[in-house]
Amino acid sequence: MGFQKFWFLIAFCFVGVIAQNYSTYNVERPYTLRMLDFSSLLYIFHDVTTNENAQSFYYPQINPNFRRNAGAMIAFSPVLAFDLRGGEHLGDTINGYEGGLFVRGYKDSMEFWLDARIFSERHSAKVAKSWDREFLENQGDKPNQGSGTLKEVKYSSYARYRGHFTLRLGFANLDFARDVQHWGPGYYSNLTLNQAAVPYNQVTLSTKIGPLSVVSLYADLDAGENSMKKDASRNLYGHRYELELNNLTLGLSEITVIYKLNQPWLFVPIVPLFAEKGNFSEDSNNGAIAFDFSYRFPFGFRLYSEFFLDDMESPASLIRNDNIEAKWAWMAGLMYARDLGAWKAGSLAEYARVEPYVYTHFKPYTAQIAHLGYPIGNPAGPNSQTINWLIYAKHAKHFQAQLKQEWFWKGVDGGELNYPTPTADHHSTAKHFLDEAKMQYSLTPAISYMSDRYAISVEYTFFDRNAFCSRAMLLW
Repeated sequence: MGFQKFWFLIAFCFVGVIAQNYSTYNVERPYTLRMLDFSSLLYIFHDVTTNENAQSFYYPQINPNFRRNAGAMIAFSPVLAFDLRGGEHLGDTINGYEGGLFVRGYKDSMEFWLDARIFSERHSAKVAKSWDREFLENQGDKPNQGSGTLKEVKYSSYARYRGHFTLRLGFANLDFARDVQHWGPGYYSNLTLNQAAVPYNQVTLSTKIGPLSVVSLYADLDAGENSMKKDASRNLYGHRYELELNNLTLGLSEITVIYKLNQPWLFVPIVPLFAEKGNFSEDSNNGAIAFDFSYRFPFGFRLYSEFFLDDMESPASLIRNDNIEAKWAWMAGLMYARDLGAWKAGSLAEYARVEPYVYTHFKPYTAQIAHLGYPIGNPAGPNSQTINWLIYAKHAKHFQAQLKQEWFWKGVDGGELNYPTPTADHHSTAKHFLDEAKMQYSLTPAISYMSDRYAISVEYTFFDRNAFCSRAMLLW
C-alpha cells in the first residue's frame, strides 16, 4: 500500500466509520469506560429470550457481523465525555472528564478493538475514593508530616482501558483481552463469573463442536486491594461447557484460583479442575464448580438458574447446611421480552443467595475468588441475599428507559471476603446466614438517548443506596 493510499484509509476511517462496532459481543460497563450504548448485554439477552438468538451464556464472545459492519480494515474514533456522579452511598460528588481513543479493525484471521482513556476528576470529599474500584492517583496539598496522606485532595487522574485481540483459528478462537468474563444465564446475579467484577488481564480459547461449546480461561488476578502494582501472584483458571438443545441450554462452569503457584496445564480444556485441584495443597488453591440451565418458553419467557458449590465435606453436610462445611450459592431468574414494532421492552427478576464464607480462603489476601478485593462472581459477596427487578424499554437504537428495584441483605458472620475462613480443625463451626442483616431497598430510574456520535444519560438511585450519575459523551 502506497503512502497516499495509507493516509486516504486513515481519513476514511475518521469520517466513514462512525457507528459503535466491536469484534466481540461484550459485557456491560457499570463504572468507567461506558460507551454510547451502556446496556448492550441486556438486549442480547432480550433477543435470546424472544428466540432471535441462540441461547449462549459466555461473554464476551465473537461477533460474526463485525467485518460486515466495520466498513474498513481499521477505524479510529476519538472519545470525549463528562460525568457528574456521587451521592450519600459514595460519600462524594465527582466532576469527571475523560478523553481517549476507540480503535477497532481486522486483518486476515485477526480482529481487535481497544478503548483507552485518560480521566481527570474533582472530588468534594477530602479523601477521594475510587468509583470504579481500581487504583486512583490523587493530587493535592502536601502530605501531613509523617502520615504520607494528603491533607486535601484537589483532583485525581488515572488511565483505564479495555480491549480484545482475537485470532480466528478455524476450529477455535483465541482471545487476549483486558476485560471481565460473564458466565451463566443471569444478568445481575451470576455466581461463578460476573460482569460487575473489576477488569483483569485474560486469555480465552473457545470452540464449538455441534451443540457443545467449550471455553477455557486464564486470568491474572491481584490479591491486594486498589494496588498500583501486583501485590502477590494470584491466577485464575476456568472452563465452561455449554450444551444447546434448542430451547434448553445446560451449562457447567468450574474455576480454580491458585496463589503463588501458577500452573499453565490447567488451561487445557480437557483438564477437570475439580479433580486436578486435589494435587495442590489447600493453602495454595481455591476451587468451585457450578451448574446452570436456561429454558426458553413460548411467548417471550425464559426461566434460568445456577447452583454454585464452593466447598463441602460430604453431600450430607450440604443437606444439613448448619455449619461452614457447606459453602454454596444459588440464583434463579425469570425474564420476559417482547418486540413491539420499533420498541423492545421487557422485565426480569432475579434472586441470589450466597452462603457465609463463599469465595473466601483460610488466610487473607491469598486464594480468594476475587480481584483487587472484590468478588469475580456475585458482586454482593459472601453471606448475602439479593432480589433485583428490572423493567426496561428501548426505541430503535436511540432512546432507552429502565426502572430497577433492589432488595439487599448482608450478614456479618463470614460476610467479609478477606476475613479468614476457619481452618479444617474448626469446620464444624456453626454458620449464621444473614446474621444482623438489615434490608436495604433502592429504586433506580435511568434514561438515555444516543445516536451514532453522541449519548446523554441520567440515572438516580433513591432510598437506602442513594447515588446519581449523569453523563454526556461524544464518539466520532
